[in-house]
Amino acid sequence: MMSDVLEELRGSLADGQIITDPDVVDGFRRDQTPALEPGEPLCVVVARGTADVAATLAWAQRHGVPVVPRGGGTGLAGGAASTDGCVVLSTARMSEICEIDADNEIAVAQAGVLNADLDRAAAAHGLMYAPDPSSYEISTIGGNLATNAGGLRCVKYGVTRDSVLGLEVVLAGGRILRTGRRTMKGVAGYDLTSLFVGSEGTLGVITSATLRLRPRPPAYPRTVAAAFASFAAAARAVTAIIAARVKPSLLELMDRATLRAIDDWKHTGFGDDTQALLIAQDDSDTAHAGAERMRQLCVEHGATMAEVSASEDESRQLLDLRRLSYPAIERLGLALVEDVCVPRTLLPDMVARIEQAAQRHGVFIATVAHAGDGNLHPVFVFERGLREVPGPVWSAADEVFRAALEMGGTLTGEHGVGVIKRRWLADELGPESMAVHQAIKKALDPAGILNPGKAI
Repeated sequence: MMSDVLEELRGSLADGQIITDPDVVDGFRRDQTPALEPGEPLCVVVARGTADVAATLAWAQRHGVPVVPRGGGTGLAGGAASTDGCVVLSTARMSEICEIDADNEIAVAQAGVLNADLDRAAAAHGLMYAPDPSSYEISTIGGNLATNAGGLRCVKYGVTRDSVLGLEVVLAGGRILRTGRRTMKGVAGYDLTSLFVGSEGTLGVITSATLRLRPRPPAYPRTVAAAFASFAAAARAVTAIIAARVKPSLLELMDRATLRAIDDWKHTGFGDDTQALLIAQDDSDTAHAGAERMRQLCVEHGATMAEVSASEDESRQLLDLRRLSYPAIERLGLALVEDVCVPRTLLPDMVARIEQAAQRHGVFIATVAHAGDGNLHPVFVFERGLREVPGPVWSAADEVFRAALEMGGTLTGEHGVGVIKRRWLADELGPESMAVHQAIKKALDPAGILNPGKAI
């Protein structure tokens, strides 16, 4: 019976777009979330355009087949993990940059375009695509939109939502919805664009977007590297930089565990006495003065070393050091990467709560932070080969999440809820908000087949 249903889908798509070979399908079953066992999909659909997505969703609704949208598979919350009997709908082949309108500073890109590729295309016009998650070389625009991804430049340029002007979305049943506009302003109707950004594929499948570009900085950014005797001291320096109204384009923090992991791998020299490293950038016309002011503030707040980059190459090397953090930690074992966010002034308090949770539960936690946003990434490391996250890790994570909520923060600043954080979501949103979420979901996906079991 199911084979007949699948043959109907084949009739709507071109040859080679449906994958059923178990070995190939296995590569589409999971994202980067560790120790999360995905389900067994019915098949994978490799969409090549909006019409393929629409045909797949129309077929899925007729037959009640769940659909799990997938971009680059770089998610860290299980949002793209397959479920039993689902169709994994891959938009990775929808990789056309349809337009760069340099005069209006706009790009139109399909969902499968890589973040870094869009930025490089914009660079040819003296522009940039500002959102830059750490996975920017391999993550897709569609996935970034689905999770409202952040990145290192968020402190100045905002998260993905701040760069989205409009969307093309395929709804359950195959209807095609276009939201937003090409103008920088516009308040006609409800803000449906923002509704779909961050919805993790539970309300519709984003197939393309109209995106805001920004002028590329005229010169290379000046980068500050400052070492501290404690993570809390570094966090206080971040608070001082923000309070001084300096306009950094990047404020990133790494703790001792992260620095040691990087040093063991790349021999950077930061793994011995440094307890925390702050990397800050200024990409403005007055970058030199801004970087020097940040350096001075770091010294005033206890930095044991603080220097400003002397060249573009040196600036790039310091930023590369931050981007090495996750792969370096991942070499130590399975890494559950979380991303709580708190008001920036409470960053030192949140750091202390993470350290207490690690000690209380005997769990190894390495922490990096988009410090200018108050967005911390405590990385819980545990033994490879386990099929489930160990109990002590969940207990430590529970403590960290609840501490963030107590401080008026959030469970997730940029990774999304996915599967991993659903158990805590009601604690943050409350019953009335949860009811509204469920009502919106039911209105747009009455059969409940779009990425079931995720986000809400």
